[in-house]
Amino acid sequence: MGDLAISVSDIEAAAGRIAGQVVRTPSARSATLSALTGAEVVVKFENLQFTASFKDRGAANRLHLLDDGDRSRGVVAVSAGNHAQGIAHHARRLGIPATIVMPETAAFRKVANTEALGATVILTGASYADAAVVAGTLAAEAGLTLVHPYDDPAVIAGQGTLALELLADHDLDVVIAPIGGGGLISGIATVVADRSPDTEVVGVQSETYPGMVAALDGRTLDVATADTLADGIAVREPGTLTVPIVRALVDDVVTVGESDIERAIVLYLEIEKTVAEGAGACPLAALLADPDRFRDRRVGLVLSGGNIDTRLLASVLMRQMVTDQRIVRLRIGVDDLPGQLALVASAIGDTGANILEVDHGRLFDQVSARRTNLSLTVETRDRRHAEAVVGALEGHGWTVSVG
Repeated sequence: MGDLAISVSDIEAAAGRIAGQVVRTPSARSATLSALTGAEVVVKFENLQFTASFKDRGAANRLHLLDDGDRSRGVVAVSAGNHAQGIAHHARRLGIPATIVMPETAAFRKVANTEALGATVILTGASYADAAVVAGTLAAEAGLTLVHPYDDPAVIAGQGTLALELLADHDLDVVIAPIGGGGLISGIATVVADRSPDTEVVGVQSETYPGMVAALDGRTLDVATADTLADGIAVREPGTLTVPIVRALVDDVVTVGESDIERAIVLYLEIEKTVAEGAGACPLAALLADPDRFRDRRVGLVLSGGNIDTRLLASVLMRQMVTDQRIVRLRIGVDDLPGQLALVASAIGDTGANILEVDHGRLFDQVSARRTNLSLTVETRDRRHAEAVVGALEGHGWTVSVG
């Protein structure tokens, strides 16, 4: 461990340095998630930081370590999301000029949020790599300090303060955290190795963008774009400092599918009444995907952030309702006679379900001219209720298909 980039003393020093400058976020047992998964589940709510992400910690620590000259010249960072907002917030708080270089594809809301926090935003290039080139040029030409999102010892140490809090509050058998570039889990694993060496550390990535998995195998991920809800951890090349730490101190790195990430986002909202972005939901997704591995163990889930686009969140919620059959589409064959729709609606209403949309299929469906297909979108309580609705309709003699 002596050759690794940071030690627990660096993280303890960071904790003292940023105390009162970041939120000491709560961590609490979730009775419902525990009952659902069979594990004793504790959630660390990093989405309650000022910028709704753990990135506040590393940004605050790195900026506090600048000398007066570096502070006056300012800093530059490359980010399309949480790192940008963390740097902007703490730079403004400390009176440090901040420039954030974002790819032109960055979400409008993230650009607006970063500007609102006082940073100068430069939109350039089609990718993170293109933006990084511009940031490097700015740093060299203007003498700005380039603050890397994860491959920086001070940033890693700042992120690790999360684990000091979590282990002070709970005795855990496992800590599960998302992995992108590796800064967060490197800090966590460094603390766990010192404070609770019997605790397992598990990292999680999306199946569609497993950059750390590839790096641990000695490969570079052969993927151009991040087709994943967990865009915050869609990092193609993890850090040169973080990969050795992960290899030495992280017990396992697993991947999760998009459907599990979606379900985890919805469960956090419905059960904990809290918003998780895709990356922040990945630890819960890993628990949901393999509950037997963690059954009867005390598991800490790092909900790393809550910055999810509201339109995307709405889509995820509706998709999960369809998956759970709380919203179903029914196709019902009926005689093309007056009053048939009213009879169908009455039958559905008698079951306690709610009709959201109705469409008649007379012209394009392959049915008799004396028949019609009704296509109804129906809201139900759950899958069992949906099955009861279908049963009630079939009991009236109508043919029903779902989907």
